[in-house]
Amino acid sequence: MAEHRTALIVGGGLTGPLLACLLQRQGWQVTVLEQRPDPRLHTAQAGKSINLALAERGLQALRLAGLDAAVLAGAVAMHGRRVHVPGVPEQFHAYSSRSGDAIWSIQRGRFNRLLLDAAQAAGAQLHFDTPLAGIDWARREVIAGDQRWPFDLLVGADGADSGVRRAMAEGGPLGERRERQPHGYKELNIPASGRLLADALHIWPRGGHMSIALPNIDGSFTTTLFLPHDDGSADCFAQLSDGPTARRWFDTHYSDLSAELPDLEADFEHNPIGQLGTLWLERWHAQGCAVLVGDAAHPMVPFHGQGMNCGLEDVLALARHLARPQPLDAGLQAYAEERRPNADAIQAMALENYVEMRERVRAADYQLERQLAAWLEARHPERFVPRYSMVTFSCLPYATAFARGEVQARLLREAVQGCECFEQIDLAKAERQLLDRLDPLHPLEGAA
Repeated sequence: MAEHRTALIVGGGLTGPLLACLLQRQGWQVTVLEQRPDPRLHTAQAGKSINLALAERGLQALRLAGLDAAVLAGAVAMHGRRVHVPGVPEQFHAYSSRSGDAIWSIQRGRFNRLLLDAAQAAGAQLHFDTPLAGIDWARREVIAGDQRWPFDLLVGADGADSGVRRAMAEGGPLGERRERQPHGYKELNIPASGRLLADALHIWPRGGHMSIALPNIDGSFTTTLFLPHDDGSADCFAQLSDGPTARRWFDTHYSDLSAELPDLEADFEHNPIGQLGTLWLERWHAQGCAVLVGDAAHPMVPFHGQGMNCGLEDVLALARHLARPQPLDAGLQAYAEERRPNADAIQAMALENYVEMRERVRAADYQLERQLAAWLEARHPERFVPRYSMVTFSCLPYATAFARGEVQARLLREAVQGCECFEQIDLAKAERQLLDRLDPLHPLEGAA
């Protein structure tokens, strides 16, 4: 269906270039428009994005594009979380009981440049410094820069503040619902020293706020502070007016982390405060020719590390539906029907995971639930798969992982209630509950 047809992709971040690679293979003539300068020629502004965690869904997309090896060459494997709580020895929480399971810490800038090179090598035309000005739906042309760009297929891959989405909404409501988080984030840098182990994501949970650190290939760490914008307390960005104030605050709340941040004052004053939020849409496509992917369709908070992975999975699904012998509008409809329930599910799980990361990991019953989960998984690996594993180490639909995860969470809460140690848990009852409530899951890989 794609022969001699023109696909116009607005957005040259991560999803746009990967989709360009796949559509070029199908015979589309692909053009990518990006409002920013070419990042391969310019250094990106620091502090604008959280380090990326590449998981199985994203890896599957890269494998099918033949890019996985190149990406992993610049990535660092993380096999779990290292949790730093005051007065308690550092704890390591493995992501999975299966040997070899890991997520990969990658730097956005390097990944973006690699994908752009791949799209260009596949034959896509890339145009930078070309901001979207409007869309002429009647003529099927995008107005960008000082030109008109004709299209048969228009893809909005232009991020959470999508201009394509706004233009689509002008033709009819998309059913938008938005929720802004009271927390923001700021990136800081830990230079290479060897004092922090690079085999994990480091977390400093503090209840109402937290810091995390992801390893980089050069031995440094990208650190992110998540903190309320202004909740009336002393622990919010509004009260940290400058670098010296931030240093004193870190010395109080994150004393061990503060010692690893020699440039804290400069980083804090220079790097912007990022915004966090979730946007839900009832409709992802319009006009029979336009569709959204990635953050343009489903902005989410970053606390499950799945925003990018979900977007790359969108790309695979869209390419798959476009390759089928059906009208274009039917392909876009089928894509949206497949992906929207799964996006809703991971958006919900990402919000839940923030509570776990900043607060639940410190709780005694959380550790008991982890122990029981490991016991059940060892005895019934086909029935009890931790939700994190379903989301992160498989391509099982997010909606399935969410539904099964809800059942498992209730089972664990009920089983450990009133218990102070693992030996007090009624394991036989927990096992019976598992067999009654969950059918076997075959296969774990789910749908690719």
